[in-house]
Amino acid sequence: MKNILEFIENSAARYPDKLAVADENGGLTYSQLESFSRKIGAWILAEIKGVRNKAIAVLLDKKPESVAAYMGVVYSGNFYVVLDAEMPKQRAESILAALRPAAILTDDLHVELAKDVAYAVKKMAEPQEAVAVSKEGERNCCIDEIKVLDLDEMDVDADQSGLDGVRARMIDTDPVYALFTSGSTGVPKGAVVSHSNIIAYIDWYTEAFGIDENTVFGSQTPFYFSMSVSDLYSTLKNGATLYIIPKVYFTFPMKLMEFLNTYKINTIYWVPSALQIVANYKMFQYAKLPELKKVLFAGEVMPTRPLNYWRENLPDAMYANLFGPTETTDICTYYVVNREFADDEPLPMGHACNNCDVFVLGEDGKEVSPEVDPETGFSCEGELYARGSFVALGYYGNAEKTKEAFVQNPLNPNYPELVYKTGDLVKYNKYGELVYVCRKDYQIKHMGYRIELGEIEAAAGAIEGIRSYACIYDDAADKILFIYEGKKKDDAELLNAFKARVPHYMEPNRFIRITSMPHNANGKIDRKKLKAEYAQGK
Repeated sequence: MKNILEFIENSAARYPDKLAVADENGGLTYSQLESFSRKIGAWILAEIKGVRNKAIAVLLDKKPESVAAYMGVVYSGNFYVVLDAEMPKQRAESILAALRPAAILTDDLHVELAKDVAYAVKKMAEPQEAVAVSKEGERNCCIDEIKVLDLDEMDVDADQSGLDGVRARMIDTDPVYALFTSGSTGVPKGAVVSHSNIIAYIDWYTEAFGIDENTVFGSQTPFYFSMSVSDLYSTLKNGATLYIIPKVYFTFPMKLMEFLNTYKINTIYWVPSALQIVANYKMFQYAKLPELKKVLFAGEVMPTRPLNYWRENLPDAMYANLFGPTETTDICTYYVVNREFADDEPLPMGHACNNCDVFVLGEDGKEVSPEVDPETGFSCEGELYARGSFVALGYYGNAEKTKEAFVQNPLNPNYPELVYKTGDLVKYNKYGELVYVCRKDYQIKHMGYRIELGEIEAAAGAIEGIRSYACIYDDAADKILFIYEGKKKDDAELLNAFKARVPHYMEPNRFIRITSMPHNANGKIDRKKLKAEYAQGK
């Protein structure tokens, strides 16, 4: 197998009338998904001729038809980039400016937003004096090279004969998608993932967790989040079914439990904060989940107390802690919970996935031994590296950041072998399992997302009256602190300023004004001092 489209085609051949992706309003069978995807692919070919292995942004809500749109982009010989319809316009513009996609694929509901964003990117790219204000009619046709394609106006009779020619030229190292993560300079980074990355990763995921045609996923994470790759593509490969859970149900836990039971969800792969909702409200007092057999989680540290609540009330289910960055497709290590843990005892990250290798390097550049200190029960800590087929191609249009993170294997001087520096500090426990310590840089994990604090700081640059500022992450309280000097601002005013520029999960949780920003010997803001004074769970 060399192409992820074979997942859909093989499942459509085996289970043509089985639901592939659905929500409360209905869904697409495998036959319908394949047919709809092919039509979209043919339409894209007709609209943007001669384009191959180029980015196409997809601006849609999370729904079954979105999956057909993504697959349609792949059928056209290009790769997709998921845009969140609810993200701030400025962030969407930043992504598109870095991406310069061949088109934006959208629908009637979001077509005006797509046009506005595409037009803004055009203005950013051209000399200001050369940009004339376009008439509305001109904008409706085509905006520079970024064409806006409205799915609700798609030519469903587009000739599909060209798809075979496109397919014949596709190889397994061609890109399937790029997922944009936070960037320290304020510019998001797009990790490019290939067919071979996904195929290798999903082979492991399928085997490790027994995914088959009887699996019914309850999908929680957005499609622009790398965790969605696991449940979506393992569904398509195995003829399983994926139900999209309405986002609002995670604020109404009784509705959430009812949804899981109504659709007989037997497998979930959620961020820990979503699992905590069930535990915090003690929902098993009000509803049982007899169909649920597998509870997988990733994206942030899973607190042990809520996990123990789940295990006490659903004792026969499999529980697994998965760990990995977007740059390893989704996951590079995992741990299937096989023993009891005290409420204050951290869960391990476990071991490397099959066909993926990880190793730990200390500050001296040497591999950290798994031998533990008898007193602490842990080894020395070091930075986690990952190698193998899961490792992404690099960052789109960002050679500098790619060279920093995707490096020659320092343990292999004999032939070219790129590995990924995760930036995560880890150590071994007495079982030989990896345990997470913290981030090496000041990138954080908050609300299930990896965030570069520098991107939040970059957004603050437009706020008038603030002279100097820094973002600090309070690990104990799981809060982002925005510390600044300058004119005193109302917290609501500051929050609104950030709301206009960054996604909800990047918004600071506390605002602190100080008279003078501390600096270290290098003249840089002393972030360690700020954290010591203002964080610590206060």
